[in-house]
Amino acid sequence: MPSIRKTIFAIPLRALTWLGDQGTRAVAAIAFIAVAVPPLGALLRPYVTEAIFLLLCISFMRVDLTALYGHLRRPALVAAATAWTTIGVPLIVGLTAHATGLSDSSPGLALALMLQGMASPMMAAPALAALMGLDATLVLVTLVTSTALVPFTASLFASLFLGGMLSISPLTLGLKLLGILAASLLAATVIRRLFGAEAIQRHKRPIDGINIVILLVFASAVMGDVATDFLAAPLFTIGVALLAFAVYFTLLAVTTLIFRRVGHERAFAIGLMVSQRNLGLMLAATAGALPATTWLYFALTQFPIHLAPYLLTPIARRLTARANISATAATGGTTSSS
Repeated sequence: MPSIRKTIFAIPLRALTWLGDQGTRAVAAIAFIAVAVPPLGALLRPYVTEAIFLLLCISFMRVDLTALYGHLRRPALVAAATAWTTIGVPLIVGLTAHATGLSDSSPGLALALMLQGMASPMMAAPALAALMGLDATLVLVTLVTSTALVPFTASLFASLFLGGMLSISPLTLGLKLLGILAASLLAATVIRRLFGAEAIQRHKRPIDGINIVILLVFASAVMGDVATDFLAAPLFTIGVALLAFAVYFTLLAVTTLIFRRVGHERAFAIGLMVSQRNLGLMLAATAGALPATTWLYFALTQFPIHLAPYLLTPIARRLTARANISATAATGGTTSSS
């Protein structure tokens, strides 16, 4: 009987391990699967909040506390990156939306961009950074500090820029974000206590597989209507998709440029984190009560979010290799001069 149970559990475990090993390829494939199978989106849409909650739990569960404390002892870079992603980005987005008149001409699109700007980085950002060979610890620490602040900063910017565009008050938005984050952190802490950090690290590959499955649930729920929207209004849908790509790569490029003095590899890691916004958290906080244009933009942002890590991995690995060579040369130079 125990051997039968082992066999039953071994099959899904092997499948999840294989899926976790696919890395950025699997993440990229998710966007196309979500669009290609609309019934999956209709089936999974009621579970968006649960999917976001599980993604948050897994990310908090895998926090390397030793590495976290190490980076917090040198807080200048983390503080600068946190300030940029939680204050700089939403402030620029909000001012741009108002200066261009987008808030009046297309309030649904303005709401989408503002919610994107106010969102904290995606909880999967450290895992994606690690898959790309970047400094995942720096991304993780900045993610934790940004996520801790987002209930307060999102409430502030919602009251400044959104006016009556949201179906809930800015204070309610902040409280809901705080509740979701606190509950997921508590659940993750309980899981770490029950199973231990070593067991979580040992099962990293199948946990990566579970993460990809949950990402598929979220992407399918959000992207289920993309094909229908495209057939109904192809030019508008293409325009919104181009905007989603433009915003993603602008955030990546500008952030990398701003932080280039700390090294191109680390700047690129921060840029990746800032461009990967946690729109799911905003969907969960607003209970999905958003205009159709906002939903469409959120759906189309999944393409750059899922495709960029796969496309940018060669660049990330070149930057990492260059940083390693520079570090080795510096160490060698110090040794020889001493």
